[in-house]
Amino acid sequence: MSDSSPPAEPILPTEPSDTPWPAAGIVRAVRRRADLSQRELARWAGVHHATIGRIEAGRMVPSIVLLRRIIGVVGCRLAVVDEFGRVLKPMRDWQDTRNGAERRYPSHLDTILDPEPGEWWADVYGLARPPETFYRDRAVRDAMRRRSQWEVRVARHRHLPPPPWPSRGILT
Repeated sequence: MSDSSPPAEPILPTEPSDTPWPAAGIVRAVRRRADLSQRELARWAGVHHATIGRIEAGRMVPSIVLLRRIIGVVGCRLAVVDEFGRVLKPMRDWQDTRNGAERRYPSHLDTILDPEPGEWWADVYGLARPPETFYRDRAVRDAMRRRSQWEVRVARHRHLPPPPWPSRGILT
């Protein structure tokens, strides 16, 4: 396989839609699967029957909460799926990973509970180490994630040599 070959087309679980949120089609598919009228679906979902009609006609875009109730009638759940069909799982909110002002650390950063010396960027200044911190340097975070994937031998990484371990010095 050469590096100049074009990337493979992603396999989509459904056809892409030109509409930004195809709620009308989702609700119609739910009704078909459940073999229910609009009034019956509305009764099961606990909404007014006109709400179902407005959604199906495209005159109303339901909230996420409302759509969850409607699709829950047939036992379906909402999921976020990337272009390769992988489900993105929500992150848990851990109370012990909030800073002193009770703000959540940024989601894109890996939180380090009880950091070791050198893992916090302010160690070089002699500041008191917090009970939790994170790696702010994206290159270090990405290298650590690659190393972690390799160490657990995810099937797609089994044939690869170990990635270099990132420097554990000052992290910016």
